[in-house]
Amino acid sequence: MEGKDAMVERQRACVIGGGPAGLMAAEMLARGGVPVVLCEAKPSIGRKFLMAGKSGLNLTKDEPFERFMAAYDEASEWLRPALEAFGPREVVAWAEGLGQPVFAGSSGRVFPEAMKASPLLRAWLRRLDELGVETRVRWRWTGWEDGALAFETPDGPRRIEAEVVVLALGGASWARLGSDGAWAGLLEGVAPFAPANAAVSVDWSSHMASHFGAPIKGVAWRAGRWASRGEAILSQRGLEGGGIYAVSRGLREGAVLTVDLAPDLSLADLAERLSRPRGKVSLSNHLRKVLRLDPVKRALVMECARPLPADPEALAERIKALEISEQGLRPMDEAISTAGGLIRSALDDHLMLNERPGVFAAGEMLDWEAPTGGYLLTACLATGRWAGQSALEWLTRQP
Repeated sequence: MEGKDAMVERQRACVIGGGPAGLMAAEMLARGGVPVVLCEAKPSIGRKFLMAGKSGLNLTKDEPFERFMAAYDEASEWLRPALEAFGPREVVAWAEGLGQPVFAGSSGRVFPEAMKASPLLRAWLRRLDELGVETRVRWRWTGWEDGALAFETPDGPRRIEAEVVVLALGGASWARLGSDGAWAGLLEGVAPFAPANAAVSVDWSSHMASHFGAPIKGVAWRAGRWASRGEAILSQRGLEGGGIYAVSRGLREGAVLTVDLAPDLSLADLAERLSRPRGKVSLSNHLRKVLRLDPVKRALVMECARPLPADPEALAERIKALEISEQGLRPMDEAISTAGGLIRSALDDHLMLNERPGVFAAGEMLDWEAPTGGYLLTACLATGRWAGQSALEWLTRQP
């Protein structure tokens, strides 16, 4: 074929994005007998997936399904079909099918026994290779040209005309690993990105320096309607960790951050203990003795509750809802995940773009958010599977 059209490579299916959602979509298409080309902008596949597994790959959460779904809040209705088809039980079976046995911790979080992402990813890539999926790295998608997918590659600009496309381009955090959100300007119906599961900036006084790196355990965090009993770390830059990430949406929406330093004691019990005579003992030591507050909790009281009220009941109220004077969330690129992305009305029930028949989307590039704890990865896998199956069904219906 002569002219410009001769430069267009024709493929049946193209998946763009080499994270969990893209890999799952590619697997579904390949299992259906469709040749798949998977294009990834970075030099290797699954970079954010591997990074997430460095501290223990939290695959999913072992808990009643409706409680699991509640973690997705207003997006739960949209995500429900995909998660009903591929929820926590299916994630466990999938991992074990790749030769990676799993276990559930006391909190219900499910991890591979290897506690790493790399063995699972290697096994998955071997499976995709056996299914015939062709992987191309350093292929950055730049949009459409005359109806074809346009890429910047090590060999210069390239174009692919695919019968079906699955976009799994990620959100807008951890740009160095591939999720830079640059695709947002190429599609219609994209809500602005915002940090989710993010750390909080706090301008601590110098008195807090000796506690940097200390865990804050056995507390309850709250920001608006969001609450958490999770652990956090007091860092030089502020607060981070699962307990904070779980309430970061409330902070993003303007709520005040508070922490209950004694969540297992009632206000009355707390006031009664604080009323006990302390003699010449310092207030810090009094808090240690009657409330058993550890050093980092006592430091938080001294940092955030001063001037301390003399009245035991007023002090108890302060300890039960200690306000943290934070300066907002850390920058979006540092966040574990992002809110925003392709909105629900931009896609049909099969995750196909309304404006582009035959083009599907999955994973973090969709406008949903959830706390850490296995919810993020499960939804990425589930929507990738849903989009891949939908793409396969759409393809088989075409003349």
